[in-house]
Amino acid sequence: MSEKILRYFAGGNTAKGFYSLYDTNLAELERVFVLSGKSKKEKSNIINHLIKKWNDFDYPMEIIHRASNPDEAEGLIIRKLSFAIVDGDHPREMGKEHIVAQWETIDLDQSDRTADLNDEINEVIDLKVKIEQSCLHAYKAYETGLKVHDEWERIYIDHMNFDLADNVAKSLISTLFKKPGAAANKDSNIKRRFLGAATPIGPVDFVDNLTEGLSARYFIKGRAGTGKSTLLKKIAAEAEKNGFDIEIYHCGFDPKSLDMVVVRELGWAIFDSTLPHEYFPTRPGDEIVDMYELTVAPGTDEAFAEEIANVEARYREQMKLGKFYLAEAKKYEDELEAIYSKVSDHAQTNLMIEELEHLMVNQSSHS
Repeated sequence: MSEKILRYFAGGNTAKGFYSLYDTNLAELERVFVLSGKSKKEKSNIINHLIKKWNDFDYPMEIIHRASNPDEAEGLIIRKLSFAIVDGDHPREMGKEHIVAQWETIDLDQSDRTADLNDEINEVIDLKVKIEQSCLHAYKAYETGLKVHDEWERIYIDHMNFDLADNVAKSLISTLFKKPGAAANKDSNIKRRFLGAATPIGPVDFVDNLTEGLSARYFIKGRAGTGKSTLLKKIAAEAEKNGFDIEIYHCGFDPKSLDMVVVRELGWAIFDSTLPHEYFPTRPGDEIVDMYELTVAPGTDEAFAEEIANVEARYREQMKLGKFYLAEAKKYEDELEAIYSKVSDHAQTNLMIEELEHLMVNQSSHS
């Protein structure tokens, strides 16, 4: 069995629209297959087959999940083989600066099988339009929700002691980086990802998976606007300054904010442990850092209880609306996949899988 599988999202449904963080995760890989084709399900099936095949070997794997259907994979990375296979279609973005000679696009629609769609082409076009419109409605709801969230943050920002917040950061940085490690004579390797995503079934996260096996986990608690993301940015900057490899997990709601920083060389993770990814200590090495208790004027919750309740209700309504529209988009996608399945060439797909397996075996023999 694979010694470790990391699960995360590289693209998310956010208040800034669909946001892609693929680039840093594919950088420096020698062999990358970029799948292109109408059917998301077919691409996921190919990736899932390779995951099952290589799960019996002792290679750590990274599985990239699909925000529109979190049970499906849209990418597989095996770094020991310098190999990846990913769904490369819109709206994902992969910077050309990372593409090297052995990157290859596989067009699943190049055969004549798509000609059989002619009878249903109008229905296909109509469903694609509906999917796009539903997603845009979802992003608009999240955008509105972010503006409401800014109101929520302002309540606490106005009653926060920034000197105390700076002291919390300095103390944590001292604790996190006191252990000697491989921090000299190299540049940081930074991977940017999402630990969770807004999906048609609601928020989904992989915090437990991503922090498994680490000796220390720091759970940042606090209200909106109490400096959780700012604290994480300071810690990430310190890790980079000292030359540690870093996993930076962006907020799936507002990608300009951070949700988690992991430095595996030092054995720790520190993350925003509030809804929708609220966790509590369960094992030795777990510790809570409560930014509300440490930095905000006592009694703020009580003094502004009515205003906070109003803002929170409006925020939750927008999150509920966003989920509704993502679920609507998923319904249309399922109808579209049902049409595509009628013309799927399973024999051709199986041949493609066999060829990919052969290439991966050759890659492993040279690794």
